Amino acid sequence: MEWYLAYLVLGAVAGFLGGMFGIGGGTVLVPALLMLFEAQHFPTQHAMHLALGSSMAIILFTSIASLRKHHQHGAVNWHVVRRITPGILLGTAIGSLVAASISPTFLTLFFALFVLFAATQILLDVQPHAARQLPGIAGMTLTGTFTGWISTLVSVGGGTITVPFLIWCNIPLRHAIGTASAIGFPIAVGGTLGYILTGLHATDLPSSSLGYVYLPALLGCALASVVTAPLGAKTAHRVNVSLLRKLFAVMLIGLAAKLLLKVLG
Repeated sequence: MEWYLAYLVLGAVAGFLGGMFGIGGGTVLVPALLMLFEAQHFPTQHAMHLALGSSMAIILFTSIASLRKHHQHGAVNWHVVRRITPGILLGTAIGSLVAASISPTFLTLFFALFVLFAATQILLDVQPHAARQLPGIAGMTLTGTFTGWISTLVSVGGGTITVPFLIWCNIPLRHAIGTASAIGFPIAVGGTLGYILTGLHATDLPSSSLGYVYLPALLGCALASVVTAPLGAKTAHRVNVSLLRKLFAVMLIGLAAKLLLKVLG
């Protein structure tokens, strides 16, 4: 029961952060799940893949709850979501195949470096200047493919890439965050299916696993995250989250440093 309680708490925190920032769910879920799986003595060769796959499946539920709240505030540009989704699905398929073919050590290193990049972006408040309009079908497909590929490798909803991209394309910040939350849904669908399919033939997985998705973690985290994700999205539309974003970035740097020390040590 203590593990289910841990999953509930983790899901509550990740859901709130994901809803408030349009980023955060996966960056918190993956290292936390990895620690929980290692504490339960899951096979070392599968722990990171399970953390990534389970996180992606949890984001599936978080993104639905978050995008509904952003949609109620009129902050989702559905035209953008429709045009970028085909590329997203292609990118998640590529990302799942790549993730299954590389070592857990490299995956952990890549994830830690990505989190450091995301945290630095938040801490320094790096935002591109609105310099252009949205690209055509080819440009949106290419952007979606890249976003889906990276997001699947690090199991995030894509906000780190899509929010700056949308701001650069003259989309207001709150609409960029809301649209990024909606784009997280096709990322989570494609990524979850990819991690399930690539993990079906893996040996020595813990019981109650569906491919690289650990079902007890999915159940506990998803139940809590669908409650707190709308609260996070509501908070984003009511308060100035600048200071909270910086504190969140410091926490991410700490998580990334812990992972880097583990890999390099």
